[in-house]
Amino acid sequence: MSDPETQDPMVAALLRERAGYVNRGMGDRVTQVDEQLALRGHTPAQETAPVSRTAPPKNRRQRPPETT
Repeated sequence: MSDPETQDPMVAALLRERAGYVNRGMGDRVTQVDEQLALRGHTPAQETAPVSRTAPPKNRRQRPPETT
């Protein structure tokens, strides 16, 4: 799985990590990854917006009570 933006594996890994933080809305972590990318001479594209859900997640089914 190669990133078309870079040939550097560390930058590619940081970009994937950044995308995950953006999707989860973790802005402070995105800033930390951006700092690491800047140290490596890469400026990430800022057009990545968090993905919003159209419907709330469904409730999980509870386990049946254990019988001994």
